Amino acid sequence: MSKADEIFVANMKDILENGFWDTDLKVRPRWEDGTPAHTVKKFCIVNRYNLQEELPILTIRRTAFKSCLDELLWIWQKKSNNIRDLNSRIWDSWADENGSIGKAYGYQLAKKSIYPEGEFDQVDRVLFDLKNNPQSRRILTNIYNFDDLHAMNLYPCAYSMTFNVTGDTLNGILNQRSNDMLTANNWNVLQYSLLLIMFAQVSGLKAGTLVHVIADAHIYDRHVDIVKEIIKKPQHKAPKLIVNPNVKNFYDFKVEDFELVDYEYEKLEQKIPVAI
Repeated sequence: MSKADEIFVANMKDILENGFWDTDLKVRPRWEDGTPAHTVKKFCIVNRYNLQEELPILTIRRTAFKSCLDELLWIWQKKSNNIRDLNSRIWDSWADENGSIGKAYGYQLAKKSIYPEGEFDQVDRVLFDLKNNPQSRRILTNIYNFDDLHAMNLYPCAYSMTFNVTGDTLNGILNQRSNDMLTANNWNVLQYSLLLIMFAQVSGLKAGTLVHVIADAHIYDRHVDIVKEIIKKPQHKAPKLIVNPNVKNFYDFKVEDFELVDYEYEKLEQKIPVAI
């Protein structure tokens, strides 16, 4: 069975059984009808995914693979903060009339700095070090820029990636301040697993382990019944991922270079509401 399913179910049961409810507290998020969106949460959940064993994608519900990958490329490859460069509608609620989400995500990755080796943005600096200085303990990105938070329509949730090379294997740590576990947990896990896989391929390395550190792992009140239904569903084997081996430059990757083989998943009839 999929290990992503096993980890997800264990996390959800832990939150539901042992989590803290903020029902009586003032909260920022709202539902579409204006009602406060309360949560039950656990502090600091840490999960490990061995990418050499399988791709961590849920089978107890479908994770939209192409849309997930498209958003990742929008942020890390296009370094865009405009939803008109994105093929899905997932960011519409946070965009202004011009399609901008403010100085967030891709905008921060595109910021350039001067180094002794030359001028790099955050993504290019990582790619340079993976090829030229793989034993460095300084290979990371951080998009939680306090100077620009006021100009972001949504503060970054997944805000930092630390890359570490051991031998011929690339590992990574994804730090996340907040995670809507039903809506976005596996979405984020899958995205940053794919990012590790891409970075490893173009750097002549193997993708190893993704560690996911979540400071505030929560389930929204209107998600609880959906979660209870999902975690009871049958689990299937993880699908096989095929990546075009001819791509040697990160900026040449396209959604079409990735294929899932034998992806079996359980259908979910309910629409999942998203708190804003």
